[in-house]
Amino acid sequence: MARQIYVNLAVQDLHRSQTFFSQLGFAFHAPFCNEKAICMKITDDIFVMLLHKDFFQGFTLKPLCDAQQQTEVLLCLGLDSRAEVEGMVQRVIAVGDYIPIPAIDNGFMYSQSFQDLDGHLWELCYMPAEGVAD
Repeated sequence: MARQIYVNLAVQDLHRSQTFFSQLGFAFHAPFCNEKAICMKITDDIFVMLLHKDFFQGFTLKPLCDAQQQTEVLLCLGLDSRAEVEGMVQRVIAVGDYIPIPAIDNGFMYSQSFQDLDGHLWELCYMPAEGVAD
C-alpha cells in the first residue's frame, strides 16, 4: 500500500472554502466530509483536510495561529507544466483571491504563490524532469 498524507488546515467557513477550492478544480472525497471537516483530494494518496477551526483546536493543546497574520506553513504543489501553474493562478485571480508573491523563474523551476481564504500559503510549481536531481 502506498503511504498517504493528510494535511490538516484550520478554516473559518467550510462551505466557503469548499466553493473556493472547487473553483480551482479540486474534488472532494465525500466519505470524509461532514459539518466539521471536508476532505480535498489532491491525488490518490494526498489529501487536504479542511477542518473548521473549532474542530481543529480539539486536536492540539497549542493555540491556533491566525494564518492571515503569521505564516504557519507553505504548501507546495507540483504541477505538470508552466501553463498549468499559470492557469490555476488565473483561476485564483478570477475567484477574487490574490497572488502575494510574483512568479519566480529559476530556470530549473517555475513557481507562483497564492493565499487561500484563511491565509494559508500555497505555492504552485513546475519542475521539468531534467531539473530534478537524484
